Amino acid sequence: MSGSRITAVGHYQPARVLTNEDLAGMVDTSDAWITSRVGIRTRHIAGPDEPVDELAAHAAAKALAAAGRTPEEIDLVLVATSTATDRSPNMAARVAARLGMPGPAVMDVNVVCAGFTHALATADHAVRAGGAERVLVIGADKMSDVTDWTDRTTCVLVGDGAGAAVVEATEAGTEGPAAGIGPVLWGSVPEMGHAVRIEGTPPRFAQEGQSVYRWATTRLPEFARRACEKAGLTPEDLAAVVLHQANLRIVEPLARRIGAVNAVVARDVVDSGNTSAASIPLAFSKLVEQGAVSSGDPVLLFGFGGNLSYAGQVVRCP
Repeated sequence: MSGSRITAVGHYQPARVLTNEDLAGMVDTSDAWITSRVGIRTRHIAGPDEPVDELAAHAAAKALAAAGRTPEEIDLVLVATSTATDRSPNMAARVAARLGMPGPAVMDVNVVCAGFTHALATADHAVRAGGAERVLVIGADKMSDVTDWTDRTTCVLVGDGAGAAVVEATEAGTEGPAAGIGPVLWGSVPEMGHAVRIEGTPPRFAQEGQSVYRWATTRLPEFARRACEKAGLTPEDLAAVVLHQANLRIVEPLARRIGAVNAVVARDVVDSGNTSAASIPLAFSKLVEQGAVSSGDPVLLFGFGGNLSYAGQVVRCP
């Protein structure tokens, strides 16, 4: 049994930027109202000719280039998304086709906002079990497709984008934090699944904001600390914390309550909005690109949201 590590990351966002002032011309809202309640100033919105798999493929290509790998070297593709339009081919198969991969295993993971950290854990498990050597893990969502743009409580939140990571096997016998991807801490609150929804025909995003806020800020700090413990670290050891970028009013107090006093806290939600499964790899990739974290640094990734599911693990920065 071998461990696994992230060898590279990459991200992609559509060119179109939607500002709070733009939204004020569409619904009854204002820049002051949005920034005071959710902390978001801009978000990127994909056009009708930019499907989810295109966003995912762009991010994946950047991650592969950064890892020095070709598409042919990947034997498993995992795509976390909840905004796929079609049931089949799945998103992972579409990405593999776009990248010219000869025949990887392809699976989608739908755990909404916690999708990427679930998919990352699945990649780690596949490598440890000997089912894969190199895995492409992608979080990609086009939330603009499932948004009611007349509802000011939800349309101010969302954005589109994708982030990706290349996961590779480490030497056999490598354990603990040195393995690169620590043990996952995951679970859900099924009886509260109604708190975040993408339902109906056509599907529309809706949530019970106060319920999500109370649950996230009171229950998740303990879960995040347990994820650190499983990796053999304390919150004080963390160099960075990358939480699901749901809302700045959730991200900031949650980061404080975890106790990661020495960590850089990702705040990409300000510029990108809530991009669901894309939010964690997108924010993580930006921290790496900006040099805010260094190779080998321990970083907590923690996703939460739809289904009131959660998943988190400590990883070593590529």
